[in-house]
Amino acid sequence: MTTETTVPSSGTQPRASKIPHGPVRPVRLGGGFRLPSRRPPASSESPLPLFAADLLAALAGAAGLQEAGGGPVPVAALVAGALLLRPRSARPGPGVPGVLDELPALCGRTAVTWLGLAALLAAYDPARALSARTLLLGWALHAAAAGAGRGAVQWRRRAALLRQPRTALVVGPAATAQRVAAALLRHPRCGVRPVGVVADHPEGSAGLPVLTTGEEVERALIQNRVRVVLTVHPAVRTEKAPLLRALAASGCTLWEAEPDSPAYEMRDQLAGFAVRRLDSGARRGAVGKRLLDVVVSGTLLVLAGPVLLVCATVLRLTGGPGVVFRQERVGKDGRPFTMLKFRTHRPADEQEAATRWSVAGDQRMSPFCRLLRRTSMDELLQLWNVFRGDMSLVGPRPERPYFVARFSRIHPGYAARHRMRTGITGLAQVNGLRGDTSIEDRARFDNAYIDNWSLWQDIRILLRTAAAVVRSTGS
Repeated sequence: MTTETTVPSSGTQPRASKIPHGPVRPVRLGGGFRLPSRRPPASSESPLPLFAADLLAALAGAAGLQEAGGGPVPVAALVAGALLLRPRSARPGPGVPGVLDELPALCGRTAVTWLGLAALLAAYDPARALSARTLLLGWALHAAAAGAGRGAVQWRRRAALLRQPRTALVVGPAATAQRVAAALLRHPRCGVRPVGVVADHPEGSAGLPVLTTGEEVERALIQNRVRVVLTVHPAVRTEKAPLLRALAASGCTLWEAEPDSPAYEMRDQLAGFAVRRLDSGARRGAVGKRLLDVVVSGTLLVLAGPVLLVCATVLRLTGGPGVVFRQERVGKDGRPFTMLKFRTHRPADEQEAATRWSVAGDQRMSPFCRLLRRTSMDELLQLWNVFRGDMSLVGPRPERPYFVARFSRIHPGYAARHRMRTGITGLAQVNGLRGDTSIEDRARFDNAYIDNWSLWQDIRILLRTAAAVVRSTGS
């Protein structure tokens, strides 16, 4: 929870960036038009067929309880446990997973359900304890029925995709994108049918149409009802960031393929290419993350109320009016917001406030202001930004528009940090990237945090931050 005083690293060559530094609007591409920002949402697969398959499988397994004199209570307990522990569908990929992909989880969860039922029955009435034969028979019936039911549901979904595959755009260098698109067309069973390639230059006329203007991309989205976008080069995420954000806002699902290099952590595959979804994990856990932000920030605001009052009073008496410092920062998706802090330094003018990187060590600060900065207490007011939803407790640290534009040009990964709501603290900060440290390293840690987000990771970072504050390791 410290104020940024980092100086830019000089180890990276400047690189063009197109990230918007104001409010994010539907992105204008060549031709001065806007991508459609509101389309009917893509029809998601209903969970009811798999739920019904798991319910019928549990009832089939309950047949194994009959020889043990099973009654309605053990059957109800079995069904409830089976539905609570039912395996979720495999990670959502561009195609449909096979039943063999989730068979280990299916068998394991079924075994846990039956062992739990056996333990409950034995504890309640030892005379009705299930024999090993009953356990094995019930588990086998249950697992076989679940595998058959889920296999039938997935077979129907694959058949539907074969009849009507998901249309897709492939984004990246034309030659690579055409090669990936051709491979997808040769394997229709993957369920994805490319209809165009988005590239800066055609680089030849063979293959699918190359879309180089905004009008062509818009036309392809509407006419072909495109719902899948596949990027085929790592640089696309940075160089085409505004386009990808616009495509995601229009209802498309974004995937990244690695056609020319090994991708050790990508478990999904499409026509032999390793792929991963570009949506961050935080989107899946957005409700939990926001709930954590509201509860923790609200509690801390109440508990820290007397401390905030004392700090404000001392600052008013020693430095005059203007206790709260308001500064524009860039948040999620490039949207600006007003960040609050206690005023520990008075810039000479607006130009200094917007472009001076660090005020650490400024001789104009009073001893009390130095104490606030050293203990990070000057940032306590940012809890109000978190409570309002401008920021999160954990996330990439926000920066001023001037430096966002500058660092986005110099460091390729910096723009990608704005995929997530900014935070008071983050993975970079708890790994020592405060003070005069590398912007390139900070961007790398921030992007790693976003790519591997989990609620537990947020809690760990908060605990490490609290320990750092107690040791007074602020700037």
